[in-house]
Amino acid sequence: MPTAKLNKAFSLFDKANANDPNKEIVDEKPIAKELIYGQRMTQTLDSFISDTSEALQLAARAQHICRWEIPRDSYPMDRVGYLKWREELKKFHAQKASEILQETGYDQETIDRVSFLIQKKKLKKDDDTQILEDVICLVFLEYYYPEFYQKHTPEKVIDILQKTWRKMSEKGHQAALKLSYPEKGLDLIKQAIA
Repeated sequence: MPTAKLNKAFSLFDKANANDPNKEIVDEKPIAKELIYGQRMTQTLDSFISDTSEALQLAARAQHICRWEIPRDSYPMDRVGYLKWREELKKFHAQKASEILQETGYDQETIDRVSFLIQKKKLKKDDDTQILEDVICLVFLEYYYPEFYQKHTPEKVIDILQKTWRKMSEKGHQAALKLSYPEKGLDLIKQAIA
C-alpha cells in the first residue's frame, strides 16, 4: 500500500514531468512525454514484481525526470557524445529526484538509495538495480519499440535488442516474451535472441 509520502513524491515527480514540452498522443490526447513515461514505469514495475522497496518505486517513477532539460543534441552526435549524455543524465535525474525527496521529507538513507538506483549502479549485482533495468527494458519493448524498429535498419534494431537483452535478467526475458508484438517486431526479436 503506497504511503502518503510516496504519493506526495509521485505527485511532485509528475508535476515536474508535466512541464515536458515534448508530447505523446495517448488515447487521442497529447500528454507530456516524460509524465507518461514515469507513469508507465510505475505500472510496469507493479505488474512485474509485487513486493518492492519504496526506494525502488521512487527510482522507477523518477527515472527520466525532466529529461528534456538536457537534450541529446547538446552533446556531439557520435557514440562518445551519446555515452557522455547518458552519464550526465543519470546524475541529473538523481539530483532532481533527490531535491524532490528532500522537499517531501524523506531521510538521507532513502534519498541516497534512490540516487544509487537511478544511476543504475551495480547492475547484475544489486537486486533492485536489476529490477529497475528490467522494467526500463520492458517499458521500451511495450511502448517504444514499435516506433523504434520502423525508424531504423533491421541491423541496428537487432543490435539494440541484443544489448537490451544482455542487460535483463531471466525473469525480465520471460516477461518480455509474454508481451504482444506486431509480426515484424516479433521477427526482429527472434533474430536478436537466436
